[in-house]
Amino acid sequence: MPSSRPVDRLRDVIDNCEAILEYTQGMSLQTYSGDRKTKDAVERCLSRISEAAYKLGDYLDATYSDVDWKGARGIGNLLRHQYDKIGDSDIWDAVCHDIPLLLKSALVEVIRLEGS
Repeated sequence: MPSSRPVDRLRDVIDNCEAILEYTQGMSLQTYSGDRKTKDAVERCLSRISEAAYKLGDYLDATYSDVDWKGARGIGNLLRHQYDKIGDSDIWDAVCHDIPLLLKSALVEVIRLEGS
């Protein structure tokens, strides 16, 4: 584990996943696409998730093989360097499918680490 504070990094993931789910609650792709503030907020949270996941390293990849931790680490680079190639539907797909899985695995991992 590269980070000296993995529980803190996992809590950052949890906080930002929860924020994304709160911001997008009750939305559809169409309403999300038309809401610039929510889109900006979600992308900022995704950037924070990416940085925290990067600092955690790749140890979660094998433990939670059904969760795209590698994608979580990489989304920050995409948002910074290929922002013009990421569509609203790509982000919305992550919100609907990846964020709940990241949140669940981060919660489980915090419990596992704190129980150690």
